[in-house]
Amino acid sequence: MSKAHALPVENLIREFSRFPGVGEKSAARLAAFILKGSAADARRLAEAIIEVKEKITFCRSCFNLAEEDLCRICRDGTRDAQVVCVVEEPEGLVAIEECGTFPGVFHVLHGALAPLEGIGPDQLKLRELMDRIEREQVREIIIATNPTVNGDSTALLICRMLEGSKVGITRIALGVPMGSDLKYLDKMTLAKSIEYRREIPKAGVSVP
Repeated sequence: MSKAHALPVENLIREFSRFPGVGEKSAARLAAFILKGSAADARRLAEAIIEVKEKITFCRSCFNLAEEDLCRICRDGTRDAQVVCVVEEPEGLVAIEECGTFPGVFHVLHGALAPLEGIGPDQLKLRELMDRIEREQVREIIIATNPTVNGDSTALLICRMLEGSKVGITRIALGVPMGSDLKYLDKMTLAKSIEYRREIPKAGVSVP
């Protein structure tokens, strides 16, 4: 840390540097932004940080971030509680929810299998998922873990845990993004798009 900064500024930069993806230069810019703002702005930021640590907990049903015993989605009586989308983290839930097309509910695992990092089945909310499936008579599980080695391993484990059950299991489609050009796609993306291909219904399809 540069000695050109006053000690309180150094401390602020050091704390910002602890944020994911924030290096020392970015942290210094954030600190400069705070310094240029008013004391009221800084106070609101500090209060917001304290409030989120004091008031946010995990939903007792889906383990999403919540202000109350149940999150807003689980409290919504219009959602189909028998269709559960399984995600790794709350950020995945937010991404799917912002699409505005999913009518069911969610289950947050809070991670994915990563043996080298010491994350096994017991560190994830898998047992809670199994209990919920039985308790709420879930008819379909949509596995929306990330398309990574760890995410795929987690999806496979969920399938094995549900082997022999009557619950329908689907995996979110992986492959070619909308508006893309095939010649610019990597081999893995193209391979997944072939693997997860789906049939096009013939009825009503006219050829120009």
